[in-house]
Amino acid sequence: MNNTNENVNIVIAGPRGNMGREAVRMVTDTDHFTLKAVVDSKHDGMRVADLDGMPALDIPVYTDMDRCFSEHEVDVLIDLTSPAFGRKHMEIAFNHGVRPVVGTTGFSDEDIETLRTIAENKNLGAIIAPNFAIGAILMMKFSQMAAKFLPDVEIIERHHDRKLDAPSGTAIKTAQLISEVREAKVQGHPDEHEELKGARGADFEGMKIHSVRLPGLVAHQEVIFGGEGQTLTIRHDSMNRASFMPGVRLAVETVLSIDTLVYGLENIIE
Repeated sequence: MNNTNENVNIVIAGPRGNMGREAVRMVTDTDHFTLKAVVDSKHDGMRVADLDGMPALDIPVYTDMDRCFSEHEVDVLIDLTSPAFGRKHMEIAFNHGVRPVVGTTGFSDEDIETLRTIAENKNLGAIIAPNFAIGAILMMKFSQMAAKFLPDVEIIERHHDRKLDAPSGTAIKTAQLISEVREAKVQGHPDEHEELKGARGADFEGMKIHSVRLPGLVAHQEVIFGGEGQTLTIRHDSMNRASFMPGVRLAVETVLSIDTLVYGLENIIE
């Protein structure tokens, strides 16, 4: 197991995405991190410096993750690809003794339990985080606190129009945390009727979740609580992807000292 005070060798999957570009900068700017390689959907055999809009780094680009891990000594995989590849990449990482930190969403409860079993059998740490922004994690924690006293709640999440999944992993995780302290209940008028299907949003144990997708947005969520004569809104806004990097750094440093899969950054923030 790598000591967090020592150098950490890292591979990033998905380096050309908005999150991936920020992760490349973060890793190269962190003294005790070393970027060994990146895994991309194309450009095999090229260098990071050859990719459009990327920093001038003499770091190899692979399309085959197995080969990448076979040719380099790697401690941590940072995966910022898509739900279609997240689970596959985690399994490859486990097979090579590499600890994955994953920022893709779309994992089912069954996926998480299966991957947790693999991690524990191999005594490897893994972290899947629907949101790496520290402020977003605090928003979820504060929302769970508020739900004990104001159980009528709706969630509105807003993201850029290239996001594939709805609702967001953060919204689902928020609802799950709230459900731990709130009994399922029907909200709104018992006889309400949607004139347009879906107008009231998705339903999670009576909580309504609404998804907005528009250009110009990054990642935003508000949790609205209603009570007698009052409302409470807890809101978080990420203005750019740099807001996620302190959480990615924390996850990389934490994954080295655990031997199970942790789902949600809130579980490693005291």
